[in-house]
Amino acid sequence: MFVYRREDLPPEPEFPAQLDKLGYFINDKDQIRKISHPDHEFQFKINKNPRWNEMQREAMNNCVRNIISSRLRALSLTTLKLPLLSTPGDAHVPILVSSNLSTASRIIVVFGEPSQDLGVWAYRSTNTDGIDIGSAVCFARAVLHPEAHNLGANNAEASASESESTPASGPGSNRSGTALIIANTGQLIWHCGSQRAVTLQTWLALPRASAVDPPLTMTRRNKIPGNTSWQEHIDCVFDEVLAAGSRLIREDATIQVVGLVDGGLGAIRYLASRWETWHTRLSSICLSNPLHFTHIDLVDDDNNDSGSDAHPSAMKPTPFASFISTRCRAYVLSNQPLGLPVRGFQDHGCNCYSSGEELNVECIMPRAWKHMLAWLDLTYSDPEYCESRFEVREFSEDLVSGDVEVEEVIDGDEGD
Repeated sequence: MFVYRREDLPPEPEFPAQLDKLGYFINDKDQIRKISHPDHEFQFKINKNPRWNEMQREAMNNCVRNIISSRLRALSLTTLKLPLLSTPGDAHVPILVSSNLSTASRIIVVFGEPSQDLGVWAYRSTNTDGIDIGSAVCFARAVLHPEAHNLGANNAEASASESESTPASGPGSNRSGTALIIANTGQLIWHCGSQRAVTLQTWLALPRASAVDPPLTMTRRNKIPGNTSWQEHIDCVFDEVLAAGSRLIREDATIQVVGLVDGGLGAIRYLASRWETWHTRLSSICLSNPLHFTHIDLVDDDNNDSGSDAHPSAMKPTPFASFISTRCRAYVLSNQPLGLPVRGFQDHGCNCYSSGEELNVECIMPRAWKHMLAWLDLTYSDPEYCESRFEVREFSEDLVSGDVEVEEVIDGDEGD
């Protein structure tokens, strides 16, 4: 049998984590472009061997992570390790918290996607739209330093119906004394060699003995206590950072949640099972591409006389479901203009709006974060505010123009 000797195996490709050495630069629009072709974006496929492409992408992502990290730190965000009692050598997951966390009367906590690195919304957006837009930098700047970030464009972009339910607030309104927490649902694998938490994508790109060796094997040493999954991490943030009695925040602090895809699902499931404890502290929730369903996550089977096989409309709504219907909204993939109401209430129990993004769920936040933040401002400034239920009806397609008419019907019953 023919066997390759170790020295005959192809070496692992190496790429420096420096933009210029990778052949890229940041232009005046904050976009990453090729030095040789300033109008070309990042090129993923540079070799027929997938390993070369993956290693180059990880080197580029490392560059972007370092840039984002430095910019977020400049906005007064610092690293907090979970579990809280972790020593420097213990496995831990980092999250970002603003320096005013302990004194803030209002806290916005963001649970991102499990596939993304800390502070990153979408790597594709950091290339096409700009590093600040594709990451948490723009959002953090608007929350923590509103005087330096103009949100006036938000109202110009909003549709007529959206402007009725979104505040026409100027920059910085209602955001004094606001703190920001950016959770880390992605970097939940502990790499002992580099003493850091990484995502699965980074784990698969860690150096190997050769280009054809299998990925590193995970063991119990690579698990982070209390944070072995994105659901556990979300639970940990609520229990150790946001819970009543925590020494990290004020007892009377008002909490608002932004949940992106799985991050939103994890927050919904946590709060649904503990709503009696949290209902006095949560102000509102805003989601992107919601994954929860009314008949699964917003019903109490133990106290429901209709039975688990009953139609969702026949099931008794829980107090948490009532909260979701009036103090929660979601932004979804749609080819409709940003902020236009779309279908989704029956499935998710809350009003759904177009994000202006048609294809990629990770790009919803870069497109719609201004609308999200303006709505969070509204619900914080008016604790009695309730979302009116939108009932969207689609009519037959106009064979001449090819357009689809959408009628917006507002249900007068706004809920409790």
